[in-house]
Amino acid sequence: MKTVTDRVSRDFDRSLPMSLLRAREAVTTPFRPVFRRHGINDPQWRVLRVLAEHPQLGASELARQAAVLSPSLSRILPVMEARGLLRREATADDQRRSMICFEPAGRRFFEKVLLDIEPIYAQLDAVFGQSRLQSLHVELEALRQALSPRRKSA
Repeated sequence: MKTVTDRVSRDFDRSLPMSLLRAREAVTTPFRPVFRRHGINDPQWRVLRVLAEHPQLGASELARQAAVLSPSLSRILPVMEARGLLRREATADDQRRSMICFEPAGRRFFEKVLLDIEPIYAQLDAVFGQSRLQSLHVELEALRQALSPRRKSA
């Protein structure tokens, strides 16, 4: 009878976490040179992407939607604020809480970077196929929802 250790070490390369990490790396690698050229990194780009859709958000919601940990967002915001891409404003009802607002320069910067990123997305569509990408999105969201802590307690 195989032990858990035997099974885990044998299946490591085929484990779901490793497969997801390898797929993430394969997907994000082509974007990194574009980000470097524009002086940003992956998490900063995700913040910009979220703000492009929601020009004003609370910090917690921005962190959640951009898939950035709150301590990381706390380090990202001053850098992006210094570049004039966004601004933080204390809320009227709670001075400890802040809203993150997309500045016009942030919108222009986002659109400039997006021009360099669109060909990468087109290449991804071409090599993997739009239909397969759509199916993958659906399956990954179903997996996320199935594993969500809220779902388990419901």
